[in-house]
Amino acid sequence: MQTGDPIVVVLIVALMLVWLYVAAKRKYRNRWRAPDIPRHSEVFVPSDEAVRLLEEAGYDILAGKVRLPVYVELDGNVLESRLFIDAFAEKDGETYIVRLARERKPIEMTGSSLRDHLLVYHLLYPQTAGVLYVDLPAGAIRVVKFEVER
Repeated sequence: MQTGDPIVVVLIVALMLVWLYVAAKRKYRNRWRAPDIPRHSEVFVPSDEAVRLLEEAGYDILAGKVRLPVYVELDGNVLESRLFIDAFAEKDGETYIVRLARERKPIEMTGSSLRDHLLVYHLLYPQTAGVLYVDLPAGAIRVVKFEVER
């Protein structure tokens, strides 16, 4: 063994560790990156009344009706589902996810109910300011913002 051999081995191991760290960071950063907020020239929102209500409140509709496929693995079996976002809206430079109230699935205005029904949308798009819950029969737009302490 030569006198410089241990130094060369240490350098090779260090380079391999740096390479593994960079590769793992790149893989997980791309894997968990939040999706971009879509911006469409033609906007489809399930209700013209919802568009009117949002525009009267000063919101601009950026995009409508986004379908997000969700795959869940349960005991080795893959189950398919989906999440729907009714629209994206913007006001004063802040972007919001729009969810329309559903008669068959009403949301109680309690912290736990809002968390259970709407937090998933904000977690998918953390770059948004919150969720606009549009209740058409009441003619109301509820602004829901989440803050999670770690």
